[in-house]
Amino acid sequence: MPTDIVMPQMGESIFEGTITKWLKKPGDKVQRDEPLFEISTDKVDAEIPSPASGVLQDIKVAEGATVQVNTVVGTISDGDGAAAKTAAPSAPAKKEAAPARASAPAPEPRAVAPVSQPASQEEDEHARSSPLVRKIAREHNINLAQVPGTGLGGRITKQDITAFLEGAAAPATPAAPVSSAKANAGSAAPPAIPSDLVPMSQMRKIIAHRMIESRRTSAHVHCMFEVDLTRIVQLRNKNKAGFEKRNGARLTFMPFFTRAAIISLQQFPIVNASIEGESLRYHRHVNVGIAVALDWGLIVPVLKNADELNFLGLQRGISDLGERARNKKLKPEEVEGSTFTITNPGQFGAVFGLPIINQPNSAIMGVGGITKAPVVVTDNDGNDSIAIRSLVHLTLGYDHRIVDGAVADQFMAEVKKTLENWSEEIG
Repeated sequence: MPTDIVMPQMGESIFEGTITKWLKKPGDKVQRDEPLFEISTDKVDAEIPSPASGVLQDIKVAEGATVQVNTVVGTISDGDGAAAKTAAPSAPAKKEAAPARASAPAPEPRAVAPVSQPASQEEDEHARSSPLVRKIAREHNINLAQVPGTGLGGRITKQDITAFLEGAAAPATPAAPVSSAKANAGSAAPPAIPSDLVPMSQMRKIIAHRMIESRRTSAHVHCMFEVDLTRIVQLRNKNKAGFEKRNGARLTFMPFFTRAAIISLQQFPIVNASIEGESLRYHRHVNVGIAVALDWGLIVPVLKNADELNFLGLQRGISDLGERARNKKLKPEEVEGSTFTITNPGQFGAVFGLPIINQPNSAIMGVGGITKAPVVVTDNDGNDSIAIRSLVHLTLGYDHRIVDGAVADQFMAEVKKTLENWSEEIG
């Protein structure tokens, strides 16, 4: 008997979800708990596992459609594929078949045979490029496997495919002399790349709404501190191999920043508080939101009760949340309840950032890139010298309705002191 596939209930406050991608097509065999489709809600993006083993018989809800929880979105037959074969004629009308048709223009299939690819390669290119990039590729008969991507995770951007087109057109330029008028005309006219209107993803819509909402809600102010991280850089370089061998986890810089922030939050609890109406909510624990950049957006998983964790616990918790965020394995409750947020634009080369507050938090700390620079160093006898030090710029974005400038500066001064005089065991 066929098994219904339903839109799952991803949390008590979630009532609908958008199917963003089917990972299988009608006729494919599936195993129980194997990823079957991806959904986007107002909390998380997640992979949904198959409820049973069998054959995907049909898809009732196409990609891009939003439906209520418990809606039947497809069925799985328990046979060996016979049921799927009977459903096969209707499959071309389903959205999941579209990428295969789109890989080659219909009028002259023979002319574009070189760009046809195995399904696995098409799926890879679908993940590594936007609809606009794939449209340009189809219109110019380009095999995306030949286009190097400069985006996150090797993602192919519009600039990448434009540069590829211009590079491919260069050898075709005739070597024979031409008139100056024609030469000028040719050099001034780049290949015509059609513009395209691409719908925002569900996650992008949510991010856009929340960023504007935060700007309208909080009185944003920022302060920045330069921190000498030399002691921690040397400590990490000396211990990272042993740390990983002992604990089975990489030693990154994020737990150092997180621990320093927690120590400072305990001394300045107003920075860990939030506004509720005309009252202030002082939170008993520090729930740290760690912003994670994804190829398809941004998400902030929350490390609950981070003030009760030692350094190793922080490292393991941060690594676990980041990994599951990138693999779409987070639960809705794991992106709720933060009291303070840390974001790390420095991982992409930024010197510093001025982040927007993650509501309903009152503050967010931005971590810039760690760079070496010559610095004036004063020894214990008061003598100055020039030394090469590892520096990082930390910024605090805070809500001036609740946090005064003096408090914000004192908070960051304590963070700076903890990092520059690090003395805790790292495990």
